[in-house]
Amino acid sequence: MTKLSVNINKIATLRNSRGGDVPNVVEFAKDAQRFGAEGITIHPRPDERHIRYQDARDLKPQVYTEYNIEGNPIESFMKLVLEVKPTQVTLVPDALDAITSNAGWDTIKHKDFLIDVIKEFQQNNIRTSIFVDPVLKQIEGAKETGADRIELYTESFAHQYDLGHKDAIKPYVESAELANKLGLGINAGHDLALDNIKFFKDNIPGLLEVSIGHALIAESLYLGVENVIQMYLHKLK
Repeated sequence: MTKLSVNINKIATLRNSRGGDVPNVVEFAKDAQRFGAEGITIHPRPDERHIRYQDARDLKPQVYTEYNIEGNPIESFMKLVLEVKPTQVTLVPDALDAITSNAGWDTIKHKDFLIDVIKEFQQNNIRTSIFVDPVLKQIEGAKETGADRIELYTESFAHQYDLGHKDAIKPYVESAELANKLGLGINAGHDLALDNIKFFKDNIPGLLEVSIGHALIAESLYLGVENVIQMYLHKLK
């Protein structure tokens, strides 16, 4: 079974665009879970342009499914995660000015750094995942860091799939097969949507979790949040 974790960054973006507290990110997270979401994901950035660090704290007592916090493990992020203690931390090498995540880790170049970061999180009983491109040597490198899981960066697949190139799934299948062999759990995310999620899930062996935000929220503008979450769950199961 592949779990659906709903990334609620866009809800915070909408709130922040007007000021005040509408829509309320905590209430949205509670509703998403009530509608069937099996996890909540947030990706706070240092400038707090969408999810704020206080949101991460406020969400903790209300997320009774899996709580996943993504981000670049700079000092302030690490302190936040160690304070909140989510179910999972996903390490993403995004630049401070990145609009959205746009690359996976070089797990070979940053091996020693990642080992130290992962060890600290694991000592606090926080499952660790590393955001990676579907490159076999990077999957092998992720294993060497001691991470529990990888999150496959799926933007390339989604773009090529939209163009009709279904063979774009091949490097992801190969990466998943290697991850399974190495004992790494497999998550995936970025530009996955209703029109590609079933094909992706059906082809990736051992896919444990997908994190979907932008597409899910955009689709919900037309179809409704509860309906869209149920549609994802149907396609994932």
